Amino acid sequence: MPLSEYEQRVLDQLEQDLGQDTSLHRAMSRGPRTPGRVIGAIAGVVVGLTIVVVGVMTQLPVLGIFGFAIMVGVALWALLAPRKKGVPASAEAPATSRGSSKPRPAKQSKPFMQRMEERFERRRENGDF
Repeated sequence: MPLSEYEQRVLDQLEQDLGQDTSLHRAMSRGPRTPGRVIGAIAGVVVGLTIVVVGVMTQLPVLGIFGFAIMVGVALWALLAPRKKGVPASAEAPATSRGSSKPRPAKQSKPFMQRMEERFERRRENGDF
């Protein structure tokens, strides 16, 4: 089902507002994790799982807890480690979103939530929903 003209405008505005978030841009433009770290994490999780299974088989809860701690620690080590930079993080987000060639309008003076509330009120007054 295609979007109405109003819904398309709201979607475009949301995309533009998301595009202006520099921290989101930096997080999304990072490259993949290093292969060594991924392989090490997989091996660490397998070792931790093995220790958990051995702890269950020998009925030693301390061993199972130790194995679980290893699995969690290695997974966090892999997930929270810095990744290689794929694209240099700039101070400004890209000018276009989703490959569109439209230039971005100048920043509006009203906050995002206030604009959304005004749009919602206009829709409610016009009976659009």
